[in-house]
Order: sequence, then C-alpha cells, then structure tokens
Amino acid sequence: MPSPHDRLSARDLVLGYDDETIVDDLSLAIPDDRFTVIIGPNACGKSTLLKALARVLAPRSGEVVLDGKAINSYAPREVAKVLGLLPQSSSAPEDIRVAELVARGRFPHQGFLRNWSPDDERVVAEALAATRTTDLADHRVDQLSGGQRQRVWVAMVLAQQTPLILLDEPTTFLDIAHQIELLELCRSLNREQGRTVVAVLHDLNQACRYADFVVAMRDGRIVAQGAPADVVTEAVVKEVFGLPCRIVDDPESHTPLVIPRMA
Repeated sequence: MPSPHDRLSARDLVLGYDDETIVDDLSLAIPDDRFTVIIGPNACGKSTLLKALARVLAPRSGEVVLDGKAINSYAPREVAKVLGLLPQSSSAPEDIRVAELVARGRFPHQGFLRNWSPDDERVVAEALAATRTTDLADHRVDQLSGGQRQRVWVAMVLAQQTPLILLDEPTTFLDIAHQIELLELCRSLNREQGRTVVAVLHDLNQACRYADFVVAMRDGRIVAQGAPADVVTEAVVKEVFGLPCRIVDDPESHTPLVIPRMA
C-alpha cells in the first residue's frame, strides 16, 4: 500500500475510456529516488496508469497523490514544475525547430514577471547535450527521423528539470545503441541527480539491467512488484506474458536474463 512518505502514489484507482475499464482498484507507491520500470503485455494498462500518475487521465474513482495532496488539487503549472511526462506519442507544431521545442520545457518556470534567462539557455543546452541532439538544434522537428525526434522529446522533458520523470516507452523508434544510451541517461539522472524516474518498457532484460524497482502488470492489475530478481522470475513471466522461459544470470550486469524456451 502507498505510504504517506511517498511523493507519488496511486490509491484504489479505477481507470478507463468510454465504457471500457482498463485498470481496476489499483494501488501503487512509486519509490522515491529510484528508477522504476513498469512491464507487461500490450493493452494491460501500463500507459493508462502512467497517464493517471501524470494527471493526463482523470480516474473514475480513487486518486493519485502528489506530495501528500490529490494531484488534481494542484494547478497545472505546479504539477509541471514537479513532474515531467514523455507520452507514448507526441506531435510538434509545424515548422518548429528543435531548440524551440526543447525550450518549451522551460515554460512551467516562466511567469508574468520572469523572462527567458541565461539559466534557461544553459538548461536547454544541457538537455540537448545529454540526448546528443545539439547538432540538430536548428533542424525542423518534422524533418527528423523517428529516433531523432524521440531523443528531442526526451530533451524537452529534461529541460523541465523536474524531480519526477515519467517516460512512456521512451526507447520506441531508437536503435539498440540509442536505447542503451537513453537508459544509461535515465540511470544517471536517478543516481547522480537524485531524480525519481518511472518508465514503461517492453524489453524485460533492459528492465532488469537498469531498474531498481519493477512493477509487472496484466489485465489492469499488478501481478508483482519489487526488485528485478524478485519480480522477473520464470513463474511471473509465464503468468504475465504467457511465455515459458529460463532465467539465468546476466554475465555483464548479474541481473536476471530472460531466455525464451524453444517451442
């Protein structure tokens, strides 16, 4: 059950769209200062849960709590100063340049009396550098490849400089080298900057290698949660994904390595 000390938690959530219920009576505490990964098959409610945690989707019942208060009691700008979200799909205004898009991550920090500052400029430059998109700064977003666009969207989230970062399938469109680069960045944001990171991932082995805490979902409910070695077991993988497998020790990271069994 969520603890009153967790910055972000869900209590008795019921979530859905139109007449369909996707998540039913779900409670979850996001561990502070950790890298959490949510795993599960397609359409199990992972992205729906992340939208609710980010206040993009209003619960039918239950509540999301941020810093001890219902998240819907905050003004949108207040939430945006604390929590950054990379959704599963994003669309940029036509003809916008990369640097301009990333700069939009600074909007929550702007105010009626606060104009663009050298500090804002520095943060945007750091976000571009962290995602290796500095050389794309003057390019139009709509002319980039899918992988380049994904890294630019991540840069915009980084420019918000929020203590909580939620990423919905951030490795989509990225080749394997950039996937690893992005996950290394997430781990660095967590371990070196103390940010709480939550990501939805499909790759179980990447989840095990990089996460401190794993949440396994199926059919809108949490099947297991905890350390990767406690969650990614042969029994849980079979229950959640219907996949017979062997779990062995990853020789590089010494984390669980999922090997599907031959038919």
